[in-house]
Amino acid sequence: MKVPATRFPGTLILALLMGAFLFLAGCSEPVTRNSVEGIPVAEATAEPEVSRNASPRILAMGDSLMAWHTVSGRSIANAVGDALNEPVANHSVSGARIIYSLPVSGAMGMRISNQYRKGDWDWVVLNGGGNDLWMGCGCGACDNRMDRMISKDGRKGAIPHLVDSLRGTGAKIVYVGYLRSPGAWSPIEGCKAAGNELENRIAKLAKILPEMHFVSLQDLVPHGDRSYHGMDMIHPSVKASREIGQRVATVIKEVEAGS
Repeated sequence: MKVPATRFPGTLILALLMGAFLFLAGCSEPVTRNSVEGIPVAEATAEPEVSRNASPRILAMGDSLMAWHTVSGRSIANAVGDALNEPVANHSVSGARIIYSLPVSGAMGMRISNQYRKGDWDWVVLNGGGNDLWMGCGCGACDNRMDRMISKDGRKGAIPHLVDSLRGTGAKIVYVGYLRSPGAWSPIEGCKAAGNELENRIAKLAKILPEMHFVSLQDLVPHGDRSYHGMDMIHPSVKASREIGQRVATVIKEVEAGS
């Protein structure tokens, strides 16, 4: 889409500035292998323990896919809650990564594992890995970073460690994949191959681990249909967030009906 050089929609400027800010924040310190190990999921205690009688039983964690439209109450987590007629706690943070070493912003949720808070959660709705590929290695020479997140067989790496740690709290997991381009240009168009490989590995993990369910979005966006993306052609539209949330809610309903 050709944009005139003299006028930019305010929403597009905001999206570009936000992307630049998150890129700079994520690249200001190198990541080391030590940041992958010992992810403090079950030990996170920055907030008081949650009582099921006092708060939601479903926790959402992840990056901007999960966080988008939170302010307006129309995020994926909100859509899950609407479909199930119950509240969902959403701790996701735009720009968050699976592997992230900056201590202060990492503790504030830029490292996805640090978004967890102790509680009697029945479900954790989770996503992540896209920013690691896009901001971390430009979706190019990503073999090493991919392997650190999750091995080819789906059994090793930061993602399996995170998911298994969350399962260790007694929660069931729904891991959500990413939107695909509708065949139109996008700033992350070059990430398609790396993104597909990441999700192939996560799908393998879901077949290995009990109580883990993978929700792919590969078939969600019809070719040529821009209505599932926001103006930046990266993040989900309200329509997409609603439909993704409904897919997640369907998994939860089906599992609980069969219990």
